[in-house]
Amino acid sequence: MDRPKPQGLTRLFRALDSSRKGFAGAYREEAAFRQELWLAVVVIPLGLYLGKNGIERALLVAPMLLVLVVELLNSAIEATVDRIGLERHVLSGLAKDLGSAAVLLSLVWLVVTWLLVLL
Repeated sequence: MDRPKPQGLTRLFRALDSSRKGFAGAYREEAAFRQELWLAVVVIPLGLYLGKNGIERALLVAPMLLVLVVELLNSAIEATVDRIGLERHVLSGLAKDLGSAAVLLSLVWLVVTWLLVLL
């Protein structure tokens, strides 16, 4: 028998609490997320300052937020793969490598966007 899913404000508050736990876990367990978060502390205010209008500001800030999103997804992939089993498997390695490649690509996107907007 399925238990009823929360609705309304209960669902919203539970979702917000899950997000809070996710951020806290990523910060506690993932060195890469901590590094990228501290990079965001520098990049986001700098992007807001250097952008000449709303579009430039958005273009300078959004890729940094994307880096954080991709890092969170990569960390989720890694945690899931590790939960399934710690033995080496080609597909487990591929999943982790693909997540890492996505993070790298998002960082390249950040750098290219900054270069194109500011130069």
